[in-house]
Amino acid sequence: MPRYKHPRKTWQYSADFKVKAVELSHQEGIEVQQVAAGLDIQPFMLSRWRKEYREGRIRPDGRKRVDVMKEKKALPAEELKELDRLKRDNARLKKENDLLKKWQRYLADQHQKGLDSSKPTDEN
Repeated sequence: MPRYKHPRKTWQYSADFKVKAVELSHQEGIEVQQVAAGLDIQPFMLSRWRKEYREGRIRPDGRKRVDVMKEKKALPAEELKELDRLKRDNARLKKENDLLKKWQRYLADQHQKGLDSSKPTDEN
């Protein structure tokens, strides 16, 4: 077995990170595997954090994060108009896309009916 000159890097995650990962994994319809893959951690580690969370060994610190730099600024009128236009365009394109999908399904059904009716029947 080769000897390592430097120890392997081990990651240490904050309690807040662990709590958020556990809470995310407790959401309905989300599996531990998905959360672990999304956070780039091992599923076993997340399962262990879930157990520690149940036992009360991992707790959020209760403080709220305050972002000083993130203040809500009013958008200029130009940007608001552009945003509204983009929203309208997006809604129109979604409707067009839905209509095209329905048309494609209709054509596929008609094609299938044509194939079904052209099959020769076996009559003895």
